[in-house]
Amino acid sequence: MLSKIEIANDVFGKVGAIAKTSDFVAAGLSNSDVVSLCNQGYIERIRHGFFKLSGADEPSEEEMLSKLLPQGIICVESALFYYGYGDFTPRKWTVTVPRSSSRSVKAMGDFPLKAYYVQNEFHHYGETAGNFNGVMLHVYDRERTVCDCFKYRTKLDSEIFSKAINAYAADPQKNLPNLAKYADDMKVYKKMMSVMEVILNG
Repeated sequence: MLSKIEIANDVFGKVGAIAKTSDFVAAGLSNSDVVSLCNQGYIERIRHGFFKLSGADEPSEEEMLSKLLPQGIICVESALFYYGYGDFTPRKWTVTVPRSSSRSVKAMGDFPLKAYYVQNEFHHYGETAGNFNGVMLHVYDRERTVCDCFKYRTKLDSEIFSKAINAYAADPQKNLPNLAKYADDMKVYKKMMSVMEVILNG
């Protein structure tokens, strides 16, 4: 029979740096076992319902995002930086979440996060996955990211916007047919083409 501490260690071995209460329960521990392990100092609570092993390194921001906000998709400023369309590291992680996820966003506490609330029908539109310092996170593809720049243009610094659009235009991996389709579906086509045509034909 494994001891409760061994079971807890086993859980972290399977799920990584951050474990949820439900991970412990699925492994055979009770809620009171989890509280007891916490009180004894074997595990540490990092957010409500989320724990790390005592003495282990603090989870990275990428790991925190992956576990605490799995429905979040990297967008706008953070996505621009990921694709090399911006030359500064954003001070906050920018993610989209469904409008129903406000409670999950509040539960992130003091995590450096800027949430964009989107309609469910567009939440997964253009979604792909990317490697962020060894952690796989949901991120929008290049075309969705550019369309979002036009959608949220009034919220973006003009220099960031200008650099991003020019960088995309110069990117050999750009997909202009997809860009046009996304822009049409997201109702930013006219706004976008008036700018992109000048850059692409310049």
